[in-house]
Amino acid sequence: MVRYFNAAQLPLANKAFNDAEKLVARNFRISEEQLKKNRYDVKTLAHLEQHEIKEGAFAHLCKYAYGKHKDFAQKDNEGFDFYRICLQDNIILDAVERANSFIKFNPLMLYIAAHELIHVLRFSSGEIDFDASPEKKEQEEAIVHNLTKIALQSVKHHDLDIVLDCFNSSFDISNLYNQ
Repeated sequence: MVRYFNAAQLPLANKAFNDAEKLVARNFRISEEQLKKNRYDVKTLAHLEQHEIKEGAFAHLCKYAYGKHKDFAQKDNEGFDFYRICLQDNIILDAVERANSFIKFNPLMLYIAAHELIHVLRFSSGEIDFDASPEKKEQEEAIVHNLTKIALQSVKHHDLDIVLDCFNSSFDISNLYNQ
């Protein structure tokens, strides 16, 4: 059964992204305006296209190229890349439900938001190729997890510490929703 964020959870998810923008900008020593120059949006499962849905992930990042035409070499025709953070509501809600005694919605959403924003920054800057090999993407996940932990260090909250612990190499959070 497909589940979507409810009317109480939608503003909490939005708040998580607003808070994550501030934390990521501060950590990377950029302004929030600079962060937002990396073109992205956030959509929940109810608003995703079929290709934006990915089983087994809390969020899926899609990249779209706008205005790029290979046939034209004109500078004003360069276009731009746009990223969509596709939240997989059902996977997030299932993980929270199955691990409700220790994984809470708000800290999990803050982690997901910061994590995905860091991906957007790294892909936008060219630090990693969006179409990298699976091996490089796996390495990128470890790097982004560590950068996310650093970005969230200033948030002192027991429930967030538990979420961060769950994303270390010895614990697979996917076990929470694959039971």
